[in-house]
Parts: sequence; structure tokens; C-alpha cells
Amino acid sequence: MRILIVGAAGMLGRKLAERLARDGVLGRERVSHLSLVDVVESERPAAPGFDVTTVAADLTERPAVDELIAERPDIVFHLAAVVSGEAEADFEKGYRVNVDGTRLLFEAIRLAGTAYQPRVIFSSSIAVFGPPFPDVIGDDQCLTPSTSYGTQKAVAELLLSDYTRRGFFDGVAIRLPTICVRPGAPNRAASGFFSSIIREPLNGEEAVLPVSDDVRHWFASPRAGIDFLIHAGTLDSGALGKRRCLTMPGVSATVGAEIEALRRAAGDEAVGLIRREPDETIMRMVAGWPGGFDARRARALGFRAEADFDQIVRVYVEDELGDASS
Repeated sequence: MRILIVGAAGMLGRKLAERLARDGVLGRERVSHLSLVDVVESERPAAPGFDVTTVAADLTERPAVDELIAERPDIVFHLAAVVSGEAEADFEKGYRVNVDGTRLLFEAIRLAGTAYQPRVIFSSSIAVFGPPFPDVIGDDQCLTPSTSYGTQKAVAELLLSDYTRRGFFDGVAIRLPTICVRPGAPNRAASGFFSSIIREPLNGEEAVLPVSDDVRHWFASPRAGIDFLIHAGTLDSGALGKRRCLTMPGVSATVGAEIEALRRAAGDEAVGLIRREPDETIMRMVAGWPGGFDARRARALGFRAEADFDQIVRVYVEDELGDASS
């Protein structure tokens, strides 16, 4: 099996490559080759049992995309994106990468010929949903995105569904919860504070909280996010029927619940490192984000996430701080 990860230099791309290198298989198929692609050079996983190539390429340049698909990967993980805050701040860049780049990738697969039909897993987002919506969003909720990023993801979902309907590839879109706690340096996602108010205090550093404690959101850990991607690459897509876009399970929690989970994990001293500094721009964006889902369709298909935010904190401690006893 040949696997292509587009957006491999990002956090999920790096962790997915590490998981594939560790397992050596995807489902029951042995991985023979892994291509890691991003606009910057991707980090190679340690000691893979198969060939790995890293390519610095721009998804918005057709010759580069055509060259990637010329290798005819069996599985394509499309994780590349301009994140929410940056997509809102730079309208043209968001559409160029998140919509035009996605279309170029899909077109390259279509034009490779009818004998080629790979599985394409697209990392979508719960940002495709916006107000008005109920407190708990079901699988039949209409897409009403309230940000440019959410709109771009919704457009890509429609493209994936149509290209799959026409038989150009076998597509699955997974709407990821906000991935938390993200390791490493903050990115330009507007949701980044959800991770920073846990990550920084656990590392003895101050964190800024730009919203109120009663803000509720939908979360899953990076570990669960990788499990989602792996499962999407191996499930029987026939069970999806014509509805190829799935909302992933997760944990509905308020910022206050996050802080209490941090307190239980690291005490009052860690919580004291959170500095409240309201940001009107972020508060407006967050007001249009959903807070909870009934992801029964994805659960019925075998997707799983954490049960509560305490588990999400424990995953960060185990996977990033190296404390498996916590």
C-alpha cells in the first residue's frame, strides 16, 4: 500500500506518519511507501519499516499536485489547510489553499484515469456548522458556517461528495472536533487558546484566556484524531452510502470544565498561570461555534473519542510529557 499525506508537516500529519511507521500497516495492508508533502519539509518518522519520501510542494500549483498523484497512492490523507484565524484574516489565502488547492488535488486524481480510484480522507471541521443550531447538533443538521474557514471546509465537503458520486475516488470527510491539547507552539487557529490554557500551565508557563469560562465547545485529543484518520482509511465505505461526511465524536466541555480538569491534574498553582484577557474578535468568532454533538452515526461506524476532559488532559501528559502513570 502506498500512502500520501498532504499537510504532513502539521501536528496531525506528523503524528499520523509516526503512527503508520510504528504500526507498519493500515488495517490489514502492509505499508510499502509513505509520501510526506507540505509547503515546508516534513519531519521523517523514526525507523519506518518502509520507504519514506518527503516533498516540499505547494498544493495550489498544478504541476506539483499532478506529480504527487502520478505516484498513484492507494490512500490520500488530505490534511493541508490554512487554519481558522488565518483564513479569516487573509480571505484570498484561505480560499486559494482550502478551496482551490483541494480542487486541484481532486482534479489530479480524476485526470489520472478511470483505472485509478484511491481512498481520499479529508480532514474537515465542525466549523461547517454555525448558528442557528440546537444545543446538541445531530447528523441531519444543515451546514450554515459563520466563518470563511467553515465555508471553505463546507465547499470541500461538497466537492468530495460529488467526486465520489462520479466514481473518481472513494472519499470520506471527517469533521474533526477542536483537537486539544495540541503540543508544541501555538498556531494561528482562533481556537488555539483551548489548548494553551492547559499546555502552558502544565509546562510552568503563563497562558492567556480570551473568552469567558462559560464558553462551551467540542473536543478530542490528538490521539483520538489519529484514530479517526486511521479508521477512516480502513472502514467499509459502502456503509456510508451517499453521505460521505461524518461528524466525529468528542467531549462537550466549557472552558470552566477545562480549568477544573487542569486543577485536578496539576493543582491550583497551574490554574493560577491562566491570565484572563478578553479579546472581542475571538469572542465574536467563538459565539458562532457549536458546543455539542450527537455523533451517533460515526459511533455506529466504530469511531471513538474520550469520555471527558480529564481523559484529554491525561492523553497530553502521557503522550507529550512522558508520564504514563498520570
